[in-house]
Amino acid sequence: MAEAIFFDDGKGLLSPLIDLRASFDVRTGALTSLERLTRWLDLEPIALLTHPRLADLTRERHHTPPAGRDKPPAVNTLPRSEEPRLFINGRCPLPHEVLTTLEPGQSLIESGTGDLIACVCPPGEFRAFRDHGAPPGVIIGELDRPALLARPWDVIRFRDACLSHDLEMLADAPTTDLPPAVLGIGDSVLTISPSASVYPGVTLDLEHGPIVIADHATVRPGATIVGPASIGAHSTVLERALIKAHTAIGPWCKVSGEIGGTIFQGFANKAHDGHLGDAWVGEWVNLGAGTTNSNLLNTYSEVVAAAPGGTNERTGLTFLGAVIGDHVKAAIATRIMTGAVLGTGGMFARSAPIAGTTPPLAWWTDEGQRAFRPAKFIETALAMMARRKITPTPAYTDLLRGLAGES
Repeated sequence: MAEAIFFDDGKGLLSPLIDLRASFDVRTGALTSLERLTRWLDLEPIALLTHPRLADLTRERHHTPPAGRDKPPAVNTLPRSEEPRLFINGRCPLPHEVLTTLEPGQSLIESGTGDLIACVCPPGEFRAFRDHGAPPGVIIGELDRPALLARPWDVIRFRDACLSHDLEMLADAPTTDLPPAVLGIGDSVLTISPSASVYPGVTLDLEHGPIVIADHATVRPGATIVGPASIGAHSTVLERALIKAHTAIGPWCKVSGEIGGTIFQGFANKAHDGHLGDAWVGEWVNLGAGTTNSNLLNTYSEVVAAAPGGTNERTGLTFLGAVIGDHVKAAIATRIMTGAVLGTGGMFARSAPIAGTTPPLAWWTDEGQRAFRPAKFIETALAMMARRKITPTPAYTDLLRGLAGES
């Protein structure tokens, strides 16, 4: 197992994906980018470098030592040794085999942007690159653009390839016997954890890809899951839900209605009817009954969208739903337009559709738009977490207060 250091380079416009997590902790398929690269390439993360405001939370999230090690990865601390190390950009979601073939003094960059994807160099040289932009070694190759996450909607651009890698790794113990009265269609690999519950009347469509149902997940009667798809640990797919292909439900979610091509980071609720397609959903999101997003323009043309802090630009995608930041709440029958980016902590309760890019802590009603009061935002966030019997750590609470503008 080779050692590796993952780093945030601070480039791109990735809010709201990274408001409350490092870039390598974004769920870009069934797994986060860090989980995928370390497992697929057999890497041991010995250090994680991220923005100082995320350091404490990153340290908490990675407090458990990886298998075979007696301590967790260091956070924002480089090894004292000047032995060359493999550094990988946290914005890289795909486990390119070339990453493990780099030799000391070699770097790999992204075509078009020149952004560093990976390098093998002593920590001292990497410090110089990080602090002053000095190239870490000799550039030996370029990966075709895009190779790195640069905008929020890139999670949809990379989704299918990421999910394919994930399901190949996660489907390591195929289920040979279907649960009683469960209908299986097709012959792709099906993996149901022994601790999962799949009720009679469920349909599992394996014609076009595998399905993985993780530990302690529940699939209620009448639900249909179409592969390739992944249902995360402790998540619940409710009665009559239609989970369409290329969907990855993270842990501790509750979902229903029609969902396709969507990634749930985790701890989110879409427990009622309504369509969600080609979207990314952050943690602690609650979508009210009938909430629906558009993922295709009436003209069938390329979607134009704007990242927070950016301007409108072509996405290169025809199918693009919404990017929904952490702690967003949507009232019943909320309509979300194609390519919308909803900032972290937004509260949406109006009859008109939500379109474009909204700032963090936006409070939208039929009376207009105003800012979510910081104290009320914190109160609401903590109340939803308490419903799952989760008490946020001081590091997480501090991040929420910082996002809300509180000292």
